[in-house]
Amino acid sequence: MAEIVAHSLNEQLLPLLRTERFVLLNTVDKETGAPNMSAISWIHAPSESCIFFAVDNRSRIVENIKNNVLVTLTLIGAGSVYAIAGHATIVDENMTGVPLKLAKVRMDIREVRDVMFYGSRISVEPQYEKTYDKKAAEKLDSQVMTALKNN
Repeated sequence: MAEIVAHSLNEQLLPLLRTERFVLLNTVDKETGAPNMSAISWIHAPSESCIFFAVDNRSRIVENIKNNVLVTLTLIGAGSVYAIAGHATIVDENMTGVPLKLAKVRMDIREVRDVMFYGSRISVEPQYEKTYDKKAAEKLDSQVMTALKNN
């Protein structure tokens, strides 16, 4: 059974969500009512109770959130897997200072659960690499992260 760890991010998890990193975002599908999962990386937690993230403003994620504010982020880190649940709000449908059409989403955290199966721990965290021009990726990442940090 998933254990409720807290109702906000702790000192172990907060720094993990202050840099770009791989997380899974779960929304409720607008059409089917089924879970909808997406991998995202542009994420920033300015405080223990709030997370901002950026997604393509034409994506299904935006429509799902407009229809149902319940979301869960899955974070793999700090030796475990955490389900961070809360309510999402689209705060900007077209982020300024970013060359892509991105929406800025605010998530207010309601609970954090440790969902790792019993008797184990994460020994290696997921890693990814950008498959397009490295300099362009670094520039875009910097622009998006700057815009996310401007609350």
